[in-house]
Amino acid sequence: MDEDKIRDWIIPHLRKGKRGFKSKICLTKVVQLILKRMKTGCQWRELSLKEYCEGDAVSWQLIYYYFNKWSKDGSFRQAWIALLSANKSKIDLSSAQLDGSHTPSKRGGEQVGYQGRKGCKTTNSLYLSDNNGQLLSVGSPQSGEHNDLFEISRLFEEIIAVLEQADISCKGVFLNADPGFDSEAFRQVCEQEEIELNVKPNKRNSKTSTDQYRYFDDELYKKRTKIEHANAWLDAFKALLVRYETKAFTWMGLHWLAFITLFCRKLKV
Repeated sequence: MDEDKIRDWIIPHLRKGKRGFKSKICLTKVVQLILKRMKTGCQWRELSLKEYCEGDAVSWQLIYYYFNKWSKDGSFRQAWIALLSANKSKIDLSSAQLDGSHTPSKRGGEQVGYQGRKGCKTTNSLYLSDNNGQLLSVGSPQSGEHNDLFEISRLFEEIIAVLEQADISCKGVFLNADPGFDSEAFRQVCEQEEIELNVKPNKRNSKTSTDQYRYFDDELYKKRTKIEHANAWLDAFKALLVRYETKAFTWMGLHWLAFITLFCRKLKV
């Protein structure tokens, strides 16, 4: 991401301390280094500091300090909400897509558990994208032993809250979801949000009455491939391909930055 977009869309939303010494390092350079680490997946100590901060006494610990601070205080999340709010016209909500994804975790940490299908410890996250495959929101990570319906009501409301804070209404939106989301609890939360759920029936779901009719649009459901493409684009950021973050809030911070980076590619400076 170029410096102009960082200055326009990220820097204004980074919280700065009201007391103490003013930082002498250029915050734009700090953000560039954080983005480089997210893109390459390198260790923090392996960052090429001289490439961005030549002549400045900068350590990798300082870069991590800022990343940890801005992830914890919600600065990256707020930057993403502001970016969405200012560019609503570039979002296509003729339909939306919801999907869950497991990420292998190598160091353990918060919200990490063994997932039998993957054969390793993972963390599970729910993603929401628009009809263009642009990722819009993500729920807080859950331990890998849980399926996509674990605490679905709370997580979905958390996902929708990001759009509401960006002044984007989801009422009347058609939402595609795979059979793993076929449950009464999820249908109820969608009804409360006035979202039209188009979920493929789960044949293994014994709780669904056989004589109860549920409308399912197969043609609309085909658009769900958009979020599969979106998850593939997200995998381009090596720091998100395998989770090394032990804290849930830093893992979320990386996601907000990835969303910002992908969205800014559509914007002209």
